[in-house]
Amino acid sequence: MGILSGKNVLLGISGGIAAYKTASLVRLLIKSGAHVKVVMTPSAKDFITPLTLSTLSKNPVYSSFTNEDDDDGVWNNHVDLGLWADLFVLAPATANTLSKMTNGASDNMLLATYLSAKCPVYFAPAMDLDMYKHPSTLQSFKKLQSFGNIMIPATSGELASGLVGEGRMAEPEDIVRFLEQDILSKLPLRGKKILLTAGPTYEAIDPVRFIGNHSSGKMGFEIAKAAANLGAEVVLVTGPTHQSVKHASINVIPVVSAQEMYDAVHNHFETSDVAILSAAVADFTPKEVAVRKIKKKSSTLTLELEKTKDILASIGAIKKHQYLVGFALETNDEIENAKGKLKRKNLNLIVLNSLNDKGAGFKGDTNKVTFIDDQEHITEFKLKSKTEVALDLINKIITQIDA
Repeated sequence: MGILSGKNVLLGISGGIAAYKTASLVRLLIKSGAHVKVVMTPSAKDFITPLTLSTLSKNPVYSSFTNEDDDDGVWNNHVDLGLWADLFVLAPATANTLSKMTNGASDNMLLATYLSAKCPVYFAPAMDLDMYKHPSTLQSFKKLQSFGNIMIPATSGELASGLVGEGRMAEPEDIVRFLEQDILSKLPLRGKKILLTAGPTYEAIDPVRFIGNHSSGKMGFEIAKAAANLGAEVVLVTGPTHQSVKHASINVIPVVSAQEMYDAVHNHFETSDVAILSAAVADFTPKEVAVRKIKKKSSTLTLELEKTKDILASIGAIKKHQYLVGFALETNDEIENAKGKLKRKNLNLIVLNSLNDKGAGFKGDTNKVTFIDDQEHITEFKLKSKTEVALDLINKIITQIDA
């Protein structure tokens, strides 16, 4: 999924011939992962039916303050609709609607919703050439942009009047692309590459058995999503896990063993701006791996283990510009042990969680963490969902790398 995935997009349609293109626009927004609702001016229904748009968006379409076929006169709350939206896109935006927006008129549901919206507002003008060039229209463009609204420029082409020139509404594909690029350009991690590890590693004993741990990878995957949603390019090196993610900015590299994770991390570390190592990497691996399944011939089995390579320490030793984050899961002397790890491994930040805290640790949907930075500033958090913890961590990193 792309940057629009999960966004609430309110599409405002005013009464121009270009309204017929909004069926494709709704379809493309849905395909991009957005949730879409539609509000229309009454005259827009002359060009495309609410039924078409409702079917495509899978939501009711609003065009008046009350439901016209409802004898009880239920009020459609334009305030709630405006507050629901993460983005409000007016396409087509006719000269009439733009003029009313400029002057604060509120004589239909669309305009009342516009005045209530707290989100970014985009408008895609659509009108004939002479109307587009008229001084009053140009003044509307200028004034609306001075309010903070964002104009999706019209293109040149054949118009409904038969004239050829400027005033043709941007094509639906171009509108979606414009939205994505505009959102990305404003995200705080735009242009940053984040290397992330997640999940457990499995160390083979024989072709069937392995040494592993209970890490689900959920914390790492949530961090990856939070970083990507704020504009980062994410390389996610993950051990075996049931977690999955589909995001255009997340490159998932599956590995199994600690050695494979070590190699993948070192392949990407040099070109990374931030590295967050949240994986639960095995500390030991069998010295020799049996080529065939070990048969149960006796009541005991002795395995000779050797240490795995310390991935976090190895990149801490070679880091240059990178901001490096490690995790510490402790059961006693938590703060002091975490501080020790922070210094030994040359980290910028360590995320501490304790198995003594109810709701923290492996497998669950919640975590309780403490951040300790390289100046030994300590920030403790209450129990939160791992989604919230991930956002706390990414926001902390943003403040540090921008400092």
